[in-house]
Order: sequence, then structure tokens, then C-alpha cells
Amino acid sequence: MPEGHSIHRLARQLDDVFAGQSVRVSSPQGRFAQGAAQLDGRVLTGSRAHGKHLFMSFAAPSDAADLLILRSHLGIYGAWSFAGDETFQAASSIGAPRKVGEQEAGSSAETSVQHDDAGLVVPDAPVGAVRARLVGEHGWADLRGPALCTVETPEEAAVAEAKLGPDPLDPEADPEPFIAKAGKSKRPIAVLLMEQNVVAGIGNIFRAESLFRRGVDPFLPGASLSREDLLGLWDENVALMNIGARVGRIITTDPVDRPGISEAEAWPHHGNYVYHRHGQPCLHCGTTILRQDLNGRALYWCPECQK
Repeated sequence: MPEGHSIHRLARQLDDVFAGQSVRVSSPQGRFAQGAAQLDGRVLTGSRAHGKHLFMSFAAPSDAADLLILRSHLGIYGAWSFAGDETFQAASSIGAPRKVGEQEAGSSAETSVQHDDAGLVVPDAPVGAVRARLVGEHGWADLRGPALCTVETPEEAAVAEAKLGPDPLDPEADPEPFIAKAGKSKRPIAVLLMEQNVVAGIGNIFRAESLFRRGVDPFLPGASLSREDLLGLWDENVALMNIGARVGRIITTDPVDRPGISEAEAWPHHGNYVYHRHGQPCLHCGTTILRQDLNGRALYWCPECQK
């Protein structure tokens, strides 16, 4: 499942290629036909992420105050793909499957694109089960396999967003709700970091890597951690997720632990300390990295550095 940094990148991507345009919206698959009809012809005024949820605002052409929100969540299988003419600067896909780690790859103009008499791009026929298709002046984006894709009023979207915990990638986010909820819970901190109503956007990789970097035993109850411990985990995820949002890959290792290997070259073999490194020696102490299922997800940790 794409982690929060990918959704923030996606929001910027969608704004770069569609913001300010009247967008044609359809549902080739048919499962989003009603929602697509509500949005068709509206102007995309902005896209933003909160955790793993994407909020896209569409205004009526004749009334900027008349807004509808397209809220989506990629889940495990969802993905956006982009294509268009040479002026449509967009990556080939964002979401799952991700063939090049956490970074989008490819060109949006690998094949010739047709235009109509008005100069607007003519999209290719949909491939696969496309839940929603957005078509702008110079390209299009297809959404496949999302866990959620719904049209809401701004008030309805606000209610849904209020159920989410603070997002470490939001520069105005207050960590206090995370500290308060985690600090009262008897559940393992490794579970709490994945609860989106506790803190939004952290997935399995950021969870494992932030706990390792802070030397926190993943099985400790949240209530057993000090305020400083919890704030440290928040700050760690702020830093790591901002790197992910900047470079498009989850790179959590420090340069000293990958000498001679740049940030751009770190993934996949030198990018993380514990994630998917079970059975290998810890980069700090040499102890074998362990893996265990916890609450339905694989957890990775060093039993020596995190005790």
C-alpha cells in the first residue's frame, strides 16, 4: 500500500497537470458512473493529501463557491496512471504496483497523442478496469483499483478528515493528538503507528524504520513511552516522510551507514535499516534483523538496538 508521502506527491502531480482546467470525468468501468457525472465539466481547483487520503476539489464553472470533493484512497491495489502530449509533464503511474520501489517511473509521452480540432488531447481507449478517468487539455489520468473513490460535499469530506490523526507531512499539523492517543493506549507502539486515526500516513516501512532509528522496542505499549519518546517518533517520521516526498523513494539510512552511496543510489539495497532485511546483520550492531507478523502486517526490528 502506498504510504502517505506518495499521496502527497500525487496531489502535487494532479495539480501540476489539471489545476485550473475544466476536466472531463468518466468511469469506463462503470462503478463510478454517478460520481463521474457529478464532476464532469467542473474545474479542478486543488488537490491535497491527508495521510493516505486524497482530496480533490472541483468547482462549478459558473460558481467557484459551488464545490464537490473527490475523496479517494488507493488501498493495496489502487494506482493512478498518466499519459498525454509533450506538454503534459506527468509520471507514468503512482500507486501499486510500484515496479521501481517507491518512485514513479516512465514518460507520459512515450507514444504519439492525437488532438481534436480544438487542440484538446484525445485520450487512448481505457485499458483494464478504470474506475475514474480525468481528461484535461493535454493529457489524462486513470484511477484503477482504489479502496475508496467517492464524491462528497466539503462538509462530508471534513467529517471524514476529522477522523484521521495528524499527518507528519502537514507543516501545520499538531502532534498533540497523536501523543495523547498513543500515550494512553496499552497496544504496542508498532500497532499504533499504523492506526490512521492515531497518526495519518505512516505505513509499514516508515513504521519499522522510525522505530529502529529511535531505538524503540516495537512491542512496548504506547502508554509505557514517555512524551519525549512519542514526540521523537513524530519528529522522526516528519523527517523521513519529507525525504520520501522529495525524492520519491523511502530512504531512511544515514550517509555514514552507506559510505560512497548517494541518496539517489541507495534504493533498494542500501535504503533501509530493517525493512525487508530480516535474516541479515544489523548495520549498527551486527545482530540478526527479525521479522514477525503483528496485527496482520510484517514487522521488522533489531532485538539488540531496540530493547
